[in-house]
Amino acid sequence: MYGVTIAELIEKMDFKNLTPELDCEKIVVSHPDVNRPALQLTGFYAHFDNERVQMIGNVEIAYLSGLTRERRIAMYDKLISSKIPCLVFCRNQTPEPEVAELCSHYGVPCLLSAKPTSDTMAEVIRWLKAKLAPCISIHGVLVDVFGEGVLITGESGIGKSEAALELIKRGHRLVSDDVVEIRKVSDETLVGSAPDITRYLIEVRGIGIIDVKTLFGVESVKDTQSIDMVIKLEEWDKNKEYDRLGLEDQYTEFLGNKVVCHNIPVRPGRNLAVIVESAAVNYRQKKMGYNAAQELYNRVQANIAKRGE
Repeated sequence: MYGVTIAELIEKMDFKNLTPELDCEKIVVSHPDVNRPALQLTGFYAHFDNERVQMIGNVEIAYLSGLTRERRIAMYDKLISSKIPCLVFCRNQTPEPEVAELCSHYGVPCLLSAKPTSDTMAEVIRWLKAKLAPCISIHGVLVDVFGEGVLITGESGIGKSEAALELIKRGHRLVSDDVVEIRKVSDETLVGSAPDITRYLIEVRGIGIIDVKTLFGVESVKDTQSIDMVIKLEEWDKNKEYDRLGLEDQYTEFLGNKVVCHNIPVRPGRNLAVIVESAAVNYRQKKMGYNAAQELYNRVQANIAKRGE
């Protein structure tokens, strides 16, 4: 089943498991949001999102403490029996023993967090959204160049890995070689990472597999990186007209998100690493409001207007 196991959630968030007898490896969360069941603890279950992680804080505890013991346990029983993935108590608000027994009876992990409720919710939502985001795998190389995520694509053997290796030697960081896993974490952001099996490794034809982390140090690699632009390498075609000004940005699309894309023709003697660096810096300049192509266009127009006077 697609999702994140409760065992992963416990490990990542450093939760304390109050029901260790349950196998948390088999219980899966498939929804990235979190629910605070305040209304449910009053008996209102219309529109209840039972597939979400359920989180209890001071407000819920304060309300329940005003109920009789029998009523309180009955409310917990109804909530826990609703096939929820887990129940998290925040601020180290240890539940009554009967609550842990109910969780164990219904197979719902009962977890304890030392952090405030709002902080725990934000952290869990952020992590679950990243883990459960739509994901695709593409053939390419992802590098962090001056803080910009550059995805280098192109046919096999065109020089993607060699360009990445040169960039690494120039102080930039490798995220993934050969296969890049792309996750859509929002309508604006794509995040790339490497599959576990190829993380920190790069293949260079004629040499073989290189462990970048071991060879160049931990500062030369990165686990994840947002994808800000795409460099598509292609064989030089003398009959093709290539963009020489860059007045209009070209885009490619991944998972419905548009990313700036540059088609770079490859021929002997071209330093791809320098080209990629220049593209990354130029992209950053555009984000900061300066467009060199537009500046040239303005100068030409001003010069034409001056001559016409």
